[in-house]
This record gives sequence, structure tokens and C-alpha cells, in this order.
Amino acid sequence: MVDVVVVGSLMIDLVSVVDRIPKLGETIHGRSFQQNFGGKGANQCVAAGRLGASVALIGNVGDDQYGTQYLAELKNNSINTEFVQQVSGCNTGIASIWVDGKGQNSIIITANANERLTIEDVTRAESLIKTAKIVICQLEVPQEVTLAALKMAKKHNVRSIFNPAPAVKDLSTTFLQYTDIFCPNETEAELLCGFPVDSDESCQRALTFFLEQGARVPVITLGERGAVFATKEHPDMQTVKTDAVVPVDSTGAGDAFVGALACLLATKPDTDFAEAVSRACKYASLTVQSAGTQPSYPTRQQLHMSFFH
Repeated sequence: MVDVVVVGSLMIDLVSVVDRIPKLGETIHGRSFQQNFGGKGANQCVAAGRLGASVALIGNVGDDQYGTQYLAELKNNSINTEFVQQVSGCNTGIASIWVDGKGQNSIIITANANERLTIEDVTRAESLIKTAKIVICQLEVPQEVTLAALKMAKKHNVRSIFNPAPAVKDLSTTFLQYTDIFCPNETEAELLCGFPVDSDESCQRALTFFLEQGARVPVITLGERGAVFATKEHPDMQTVKTDAVVPVDSTGAGDAFVGALACLLATKPDTDFAEAVSRACKYASLTVQSAGTQPSYPTRQQLHMSFFH
């Protein structure tokens, strides 16, 4: 039995730091380069684990050197890898990331082995999923696999968090109907809703839209502006602010938020939801002050104990 099960992606992050994002057809000099472990599924799993949750990951890597290195890294982070497969004849997923001088990023992912995850892989892990406290899903693996995992969580009354990223226009409402906590960022919410999500009024409109589509608790993360959420019982928007920080690299901040929220809900189930969202925002704001994705995620020991009480 583990606290949090993540069904999702594993990527190798190839990160170029630049003064600005190049224009189409333009070549520019980068300031630095890093290679890190990433992928939304693994990022969220690592964040939850570093905050003290027991975690397991269901996903794929390739049979290349990246895959071998990643399996070792997961074990170094005390992540249950029983259902992480090394797929023969396939490359590990790659994320090409540009980070500009303001800490903002643009990302291209090539899913590779992540695309080979199947519904059967989720079915094989049912014994793990049914005893978890939280199941997390995203969209860097095939949609049908994500939906199967959400349905399995619902079948066993396991609370789910669905981070619909990368966002897909015209996403089936079935995903929301099988999701407990639906968690896009503002850009993803805009694509899913079909209108800009850039003001209090439009945030409320988006939350209402997601509630009407079937989500029980929609949460929209807003970067440095914090987050907003609503529930079926209390559909009026609640706003959660976060501290202003100077960003170095925003890559993976949304995954840090999701992982922290899952950890808090799994290990501190009596925590008020607004307080859990606030602490998850605080954790995410800490990660943007350092370079890299997983390397920027603080451990429980590095945080003040007030974060957990």
C-alpha cells in the first residue's frame, strides 16, 4: 500500500537557458545547458515523495541508457518502480526545453516509450491503485490509458487528481466525470474552455464550465498569482494567493503543485482544502527560484515544519 500512485510520463529534460526565445528561422546563442530527469508523471511523483508521501509510478522508459539511468534515479528517490517498464526497441521520452531570461519556458516533448503505455499495464497494477489514497494522471501518455486509470480509481473509491496537460482541445467530458480534482493551469484552462482565462470574472466562468462538465473540484493554477478553485457544493470561486518571488526557472512548477497537493491530501486528510492549495502554491513558488525541474524540488527536511502543520 502506498499513499500516492502516479500513472504518467517519464522524460529526459534537455534544457537550454537563453536570453530570449528565438524567432522562427532564427539561431541564437544559449547561456547554459542542463540534462535532468523529468516528465510530468515522474515530476509529480518525485514532488509527493520528497514531501513525505509513499509513492509509486506506473509508466515506461526506453531500453536506452536514459531508461537505465532513470530507473536508478527513481529508486534513489524511494519510488516504487514495480510497474515502470523498460520497453524493448524504444527510446526514453525527451523534453526539449528553452528557458528565457525571465524564467519562462517553452517545451517540446517527444513521448517515445510513454506512447507504449497501455490499458493492460494499468490493469496489471490494479492491486496497487485500489489501495492508494490518491491517484494522479496527466496527458503525456495515451488518453485511453489515463481514462482507464481514472475509472479504476473511481471504481475503488480512490481520490483522483487529473492534470490535463499537455492540454487537448475538445477533451472528452468523460475525463472530468471520472475526476475528483481537475487541475489545469490558466493556459490549459483557456484551451479547454475556448475563452481567455485572465481575470477574476473569466476564472469564475472557467470554474463554472468545468463544474458543468462534471468535475467535482476544479482548481486552476495561475503561476505567480496563486490559484482559484470551486466545488460542486460551493461553486463560487475561492482565491488562494501566493508569495511574490523572483523566478529563475518555472519549468515543473505546476507538477510540484500537483505533487504537493496530493501529498498533503494523502498524508494530512483533515487539512482544509483551501489550506492544502495554499501550501501547494507555496511549494511551487519555492521550486521556481532554482534551475531545473526535479533538482528544484525541496525535500521535507529542507522545509520549515510549519509547512506540514
